[in-house]
Amino acid sequence: MRDSGIDYEQVFQALPGSVALLRPDLVYVDANEAYCQMSGRTREQLVGRYLFDVFPDNPNDDAATGMRNLGVSLRRVAATGERDAMALQRYDVEYPDRPGQWEERYWSPVNAPVFGPDGSVVLLLHRVEEVTELIRARGGRDGDRARVLEAELYTRARELQEVNERLRQAHAREREVALTLQSAMLPVSERVGGGRTAVRYRPAVGTLNVCGDWYDLAELPHNRLAVAVGDVVGHGLHAAGVMGQLRSALSAAVRVADGPAAALDALGLYARSVEGAESTTAAQVVIDYDHHTIAYSSAGHLPPALLHTDGTVEFLDRATDPPLGARPEHAPRPEAETAFEDGAALVLYTDGLVERRHEDIDTGLNRLADCLTRHASADAERLADTVLAEVIPRGGNADDTAVVIIRL
Repeated sequence: MRDSGIDYEQVFQALPGSVALLRPDLVYVDANEAYCQMSGRTREQLVGRYLFDVFPDNPNDDAATGMRNLGVSLRRVAATGERDAMALQRYDVEYPDRPGQWEERYWSPVNAPVFGPDGSVVLLLHRVEEVTELIRARGGRDGDRARVLEAELYTRARELQEVNERLRQAHAREREVALTLQSAMLPVSERVGGGRTAVRYRPAVGTLNVCGDWYDLAELPHNRLAVAVGDVVGHGLHAAGVMGQLRSALSAAVRVADGPAAALDALGLYARSVEGAESTTAAQVVIDYDHHTIAYSSAGHLPPALLHTDGTVEFLDRATDPPLGARPEHAPRPEAETAFEDGAALVLYTDGLVERRHEDIDTGLNRLADCLTRHASADAERLADTVLAEVIPRGGNADDTAVVIIRL
C-alpha cells in the first residue's frame, strides 16, 4: 500500500472519527488517537486485550445491555461479513483513575468487516460516535422536556434492538428446521458408489442464508452412476421445499431419460409448474464405468471438475445452458462426453465453494483446481475434507456449499 506514497497508518491515526480494529474474537488490534481520547484509555491499555475486559457493563445498573448488544453486533458482522449500524446505546464507562465509579454515556456505533485475500473476515472495524454531550445539552437547556425526549429515544432504541434480536432468533429457528428437513431429504453416499464416493454439505455462516443446495446419487443399470448437484434461488424453508421437489424430480428423470441432457429437459419442464424453481441451476452427469466415459449437461451451473491421474484438472464446460426457466420457450439442452482413466476423480460442487464477494469466478475455480492437483492421490473422503478446509474461508462462507467427490 505504501507504493502510492500514502502512509495508511498515519491516515488511520489522523481520522477524526473514533475507530478501533478488533480480531473476530474481539481482541483489540489497534485504535486511533480519537478512540483513545474518547475512551480515556491509552493504546497500550487496549491492544491485545479482550474488548469486554476493558469495557464491561456497569455492575451497578441491573438493566445494562450495552455489552451484550455490542457483542451480538460484532459477532454477527464477523459471521456474515455484513456491516451493522447499531441503534443508540447507553453504555456506561468506568473512570480510569477512579475505580468503581462509572459515568453514564451514550454512543452511536457502526461495525464493519475487513476482508482478507481469501474473502474471509479477518478484522472488525468498530467506529463509535459519542452523543452523551448532545443529550446532556438538551437536558440543560430544556429541563424536563429534554429528559423525557432522551428517555423516549433510549427506550425506542432498546425496543428496536429487542425486536431485531427476536427476528434473528426466529430466523435461527427457521434455519434449524430447514437444515433438518434438508438433511432428511439428501441421500447418504455410503449407499451408492461402492465406497468410492464422498459427499459434504456445509451450511452458510449466519442465520439468514440456508438451504438452496442439493446433491443426488443414483445407481443406474449397466454399471453406471448418475450424480447431480443443484442450487435453488432463495433461502429458508421455502427454498428447502423447492429443493426437495426438484431433487426428487431429477432423480426420477435420470433413471428413465436417455442421458443427462434429457433428464434436465424433463426437470426444466417440471420446474415451470413449481413456484420458486425459476433460475435454479443444476448439473447432471452419468458415469459409465464399462466404457470409461462421463456424459454431462449443465443448466447454468458451475462446471464439474475432472481430476486426471497426472494431476491436471479439466473443467467440464462444453454443455452449459441457461438455468431452469430462464428461456421463455423450452429448448433441448446440450450434452457432452469425455473419457476418464481409472484412478481419476470427479468433483461436483455448488457456488458456495468457489464464489467470493468482489472476486472473479475464475479465481475461485483456479483455487479449487490447485487444491485438487496438490492432493491428487488422496481418497475421496480425505479429498473432500481437504477441499472444504482449504477452499472455503476459515471463518466460513456466506452461502451454502455442497460437494460430491467420486473416485473413478
